[in-house]
Amino acid sequence: MTTPLHQRSVVADTHNDLLMAVSARPAENWASFFRERWLPQLQAGGVNLQVLPVFIDDQYRPEGALRQTLRMIECAHVIAEGNSGAVALCRTGAEIDAALADGKIALVLAMESMPGLDASVELISTLHRLGVRVASIAHWGRTPLADGSGEDATGSGLTSHGVAALREMERLGMVFDISHLGASGVAHVLELSARPLLATHSSARALRDHHRNLTDDQLRAVAAGGGVVCVNFFAPFLLEDGSKAQLDNLLDHIEHIATVAGIDHVGLGPDFVYEVLKELTPPCCEDVNLRGVDPLQAIPGLEGPAGLPMVTEGLLRRGVPENDVVKIIGGNVHRFLGELLV
Repeated sequence: MTTPLHQRSVVADTHNDLLMAVSARPAENWASFFRERWLPQLQAGGVNLQVLPVFIDDQYRPEGALRQTLRMIECAHVIAEGNSGAVALCRTGAEIDAALADGKIALVLAMESMPGLDASVELISTLHRLGVRVASIAHWGRTPLADGSGEDATGSGLTSHGVAALREMERLGMVFDISHLGASGVAHVLELSARPLLATHSSARALRDHHRNLTDDQLRAVAAGGGVVCVNFFAPFLLEDGSKAQLDNLLDHIEHIATVAGIDHVGLGPDFVYEVLKELTPPCCEDVNLRGVDPLQAIPGLEGPAGLPMVTEGLLRRGVPENDVVKIIGGNVHRFLGELLV
């Protein structure tokens, strides 16, 4: 049962790859498929602020990456237009607030790595015109902009194009996402950035030593700049044997990040991929599998957004004060996006 606190709070999810599943359908079915398959899950989970990443499968790279990027962005617009009574695609904090006031789910478009752009930094402005407001510049491997965390051994920071991308995003008022960025790249961004940073789906490296997680020093640095770190629910990033991950393992990561970064700098970035990957056929995400990660491992009950009330209930059982729980499950992200997206 959903607690009253969860029901009356802003619940924000900064990373759900549902666009991958919806855009795989024929375009004429996008709005209805979202309405029938995903909207009930979001509503059951109490989600009212959803960041939608555009992630490009391996099968589209490199030749079809830009085409698929545009297809997924169009999919998000069609979802919003075809379900206008329930969701709204938002570009500013004011639009997010208006959607919430109307009882709608506020959708915010994000880019994960931007492979379709390569080094064409001038196209970031095009993405912004299309409604994208959050973006990262690397995934697991190397891009023309930076190295992902899977390439940490290179010790590489941002390329000159990556620095230009950061500056262009700042000029446009977009949010820079450091999740997936290599350690040297994170340090480089922390050195250069003039705006607070967001980690849309990263957990604590002190609890699970995986390159996709953030160290305590990185957590403190993001918080010192006014940023927010949103905890990844992905089981292999919470526990070495992801098949044994339980809700308590996730709560440990949330509480650790809240302790190290501060209660005003932690949120939820579930990275729900279980249902998405079940619905897609190979070669989707082969790169992830090749690096020894089983993408179908999930915390029981948290395979999708309908389980989010479990997090609120778990934090309350641990004695986390209600005001702090409200911040963790969405209040911090709501405030952050309201301040950054103007």
